[in-house]
Amino acid sequence: MISATSVLEDIATGVGIVGVAVILWGVVVAIVATVSVELSTLRHRNMPKARIRLRQQLGSSLLLGLEFLIAADVIRSVIQPTLEEVAVLGGIVAIRTVISYSLHKEMESQSVSEREEKQ
Repeated sequence: MISATSVLEDIATGVGIVGVAVILWGVVVAIVATVSVELSTLRHRNMPKARIRLRQQLGSSLLLGLEFLIAADVIRSVIQPTLEEVAVLGGIVAIRTVISYSLHKEMESQSVSEREEKQ
């Protein structure tokens, strides 16, 4: 008989894999786009806006991937609600929240800068 714990563990693992896959896909796309932008720069084209867009796209992938990883950790803490597990989860969530907040603020400030340049 399949237990609820093993099902939740499988779900948490799946959610974690999705999070890692989102991050890896974002990195691969960013690498390909970076090569393209840098080759354009070598052809004497200045591409600062393209670089900013690349950073925003990579940042978005990182944020989404981190959200999936946090969700996986929350599911795991439901499975093993020991004080140690909850403390580890709290630390991980705090670190990821700081990273997410920093990335979000950076992306937001770049968007504001772009809007100001257009005006």
